[in-house]
Amino acid sequence: MKKAKWIPFFAFITILMLFLQACSTGSTGESEKGGAKTDSGDKSGGNLVVVRLSDATGLDPHFITDIPSANVVHGKVYETLVAFDKDMNITAKLAKKWEPIDDLTWEFTLNEGINFHDGTPFNAEAVKVTFDRLLDPATGSPQKDKLGMISEVVVKDDTHVIIKLSEPYAPLLSILASNEGSIISPKSIKETPEQLATHPVGTGPFIFDSWKSGQEIKLNKNEEYWGEKVKIDSVQFKVVPEDVTRLAMIESGEAHISDQVPVTEIERIENSDSMKLFRTEGLAVEYVGFNTTKAPFDNVKVRQAVSHAIEREAIIDGVYNNVGTLANVAMSPKVFGYSEDVKAYSYDVNKAKALLKEAGFDNGIKIKLLTSDRKERINMAEVIQSQLKGIGVEVEIQVMEYGSYIQEVDSGDHQMFIGGWGNATGDGDYNQYNLFHSASIGSPGNHFYYQNPVIDKLIEQGRVEIDPVKREEIYKEAMQIEIDEAVYVPIRNYEHLAVYNTSVDNFELDASNYLLLNKVTIK
Repeated sequence: MKKAKWIPFFAFITILMLFLQACSTGSTGESEKGGAKTDSGDKSGGNLVVVRLSDATGLDPHFITDIPSANVVHGKVYETLVAFDKDMNITAKLAKKWEPIDDLTWEFTLNEGINFHDGTPFNAEAVKVTFDRLLDPATGSPQKDKLGMISEVVVKDDTHVIIKLSEPYAPLLSILASNEGSIISPKSIKETPEQLATHPVGTGPFIFDSWKSGQEIKLNKNEEYWGEKVKIDSVQFKVVPEDVTRLAMIESGEAHISDQVPVTEIERIENSDSMKLFRTEGLAVEYVGFNTTKAPFDNVKVRQAVSHAIEREAIIDGVYNNVGTLANVAMSPKVFGYSEDVKAYSYDVNKAKALLKEAGFDNGIKIKLLTSDRKERINMAEVIQSQLKGIGVEVEIQVMEYGSYIQEVDSGDHQMFIGGWGNATGDGDYNQYNLFHSASIGSPGNHFYYQNPVIDKLIEQGRVEIDPVKREEIYKEAMQIEIDEAVYVPIRNYEHLAVYNTSVDNFELDASNYLLLNKVTIK
């Protein structure tokens, strides 16, 4: 491929930054569309309790592949060279300055006087050790390919690190700002790397305290934090599987925040004197996926038939109470590279029956539909079960606790599943490469087990193309092929919800559904 020109590359970076700013999803005040904005004054201290449906699957950022797990450590225990602010604009973090030297070389100037939680100094060597570990095939990180364009990390001196790329990579800053870009204590990497899954060591405003598996994870305030210290003393992420119990705990003040809100409870929350609802448009999408290697879904006509038989509008209305919007592809309209021109399959029972007959299944078919134990997902599975019965498809619903669900889709033993993908960068590469590239099969995110050399080539072109208009055309072409081959059924563009007790001030979610806790206070 020809080397990209200097001027277009910088033009793209400028356009991308403007795009991310335009995609911002800040709150709109203290109402049903916003968050807690009350001036917190000098209030500080207290233990913040966050109640959640499921436990984290692990705490090592090089192995975390789901946002619920990343939410515990990203921006809290771990920090990145650059970061997103709440409006998804790139801002300084561990690096105070950065600049591209040429199309393939970036130099980062690091902040000084920062220590990891184990006392190890943060410097350029720590950055190199972190990324060398991530990119080492022996590590076996499912995140490796997300930063696979990095060919070398060079220590210039303690406060300057150079990242060299094998090819131009337009969204480099956005991936460095995500969980995958977390900088880990080099001492932990060298001495106890196996413990990072259960004992994270970063530079962040919170220090890991303990993890009682299946019960809770506790973080404490970092009293030696190099930046602005958090207001609270500690935060506990408690596992409370029952929706009703979580809500009751928020209402009574026993817990403070839950970022998993049943849509059926919105009216109750809005009418409560002790609870408030935070809502923000998200970057995530929800879909029904097919394991394209497992019969009968190795037959494209069967996938197309099921796609025609699912009435998606009924799911948005009946299951989600119109929280979120109808998706047309596996990419949110708020993500760079989205196209409204790619159309999902229309609801057409007769066409579905005809396709099943063409596929040789005119006498009916039995399939298994896998879902996690989130209430809305179970309800969606039941609606789909009813809808597919109309074309002679008998559906057995498999409900699994979230950790077991992740293990199942990672292993490839499933047939059909309800899934979602939370974009952490605002860029389409994060969706396309992780969901559809053959290198991402399994735990990195391609739970469709989909392989198409044409798609692989398009995605790779999208990664290195610096002209934003051309990138959009590349993603549009790829998404059209993925829809034509019925790899998945797009269902919903997320609207993120969180409920919090009125004793909490200055709480927000960002567009990736990360909890922003650094300014939170408890009355």
